[in-house]
Amino acid sequence: MKVSDTRKLPRRDVEVTLMGLGCAQMGNLYRVTPYEESKGAFDTAWKHGIRYFDTAPFYGYTRSERRLGTMVTEHERADYTLSTKVGRVMVPDESVGPEEDAYVAPLPFRPVYDYSHDGILRSFEASQQRLGILKPDILYIHDIGPVTHGDEHQHYWEQLTTGGGFKALAKLRDEGSTGAVGLGVNEWEVVRDTMEIFDIDVAMLAGRYTLLEQESLDFMNNCAKRGVAIVAAGAFNSGILAGNRKFNYADAPPDILARVDSLHSVCEELDVSLQAAALQFPLAHPACVTVVSGARNAEQLSSNIVWFEQDIPAEFWSELEVRGLLAEGAPVPRAKV
Repeated sequence: MKVSDTRKLPRRDVEVTLMGLGCAQMGNLYRVTPYEESKGAFDTAWKHGIRYFDTAPFYGYTRSERRLGTMVTEHERADYTLSTKVGRVMVPDESVGPEEDAYVAPLPFRPVYDYSHDGILRSFEASQQRLGILKPDILYIHDIGPVTHGDEHQHYWEQLTTGGGFKALAKLRDEGSTGAVGLGVNEWEVVRDTMEIFDIDVAMLAGRYTLLEQESLDFMNNCAKRGVAIVAAGAFNSGILAGNRKFNYADAPPDILARVDSLHSVCEELDVSLQAAALQFPLAHPACVTVVSGARNAEQLSSNIVWFEQDIPAEFWSELEVRGLLAEGAPVPRAKV
């Protein structure tokens, strides 16, 4: 596979490259990322044929959208695919501190959850302004679900249902203001629930279907059957498959560490990069159309591209199956022997 290869969303005339660039780091996620480093990541992506870029108002409290918009609008609009998100309205607020929600030096716009009809439209119009783009190709509802919102989930879910949030999303799609709509979440169950009441085209799923965890396999199979595309994000599971000991943004529990150690053992025996396997695995599933990889600078993205395009022997995937490290029936890449 090449990062520049493309797949089309089954239901919509939207095409994405097999690797996309996730732009949370453009918002100073965890540490300050100078504009020049962000631009280096973008330019490296473009040089290698990556043409799918994902951002959100929340990233850096609008910084990511502003930066990406400046970079991407230097190119012809027809030459790239861009997604952003709704569900938070960014409200001017001078009390925003030096670090908020893991973003360093965020801009003075505080996120306020709002999944209502008017909140969705307000968020969308503000993103148009920041990006300098009238029609983002994909629009995701960002961070909905009971794990995300706890006791307030029902309140926000009703904003989407009885409050008209889904109707606003359908309106934007039907009038051609965006090419496809869906959810961008960390919880596959809320995508499943949404599919029962609203006709989504695509879901960006952070984690949940990775080399490390495939509990969502039946859900993924249903997405493939129904033509709902999956954009795989978080392929490294917060970094534990890329060298650190974090899982779901926290210290990994013992059972996860043991499973990762087992994956490492197979990689070492067969001389396979764990990072390469992690990036390539999700795309073997027929529902998955792209893997979105975050990168802070040109060097990080270059490494991700090398891993993505690395040949992995079929024996590796077979050995994972024999050792019970993959869910039964999980598709594996058709790799060279």
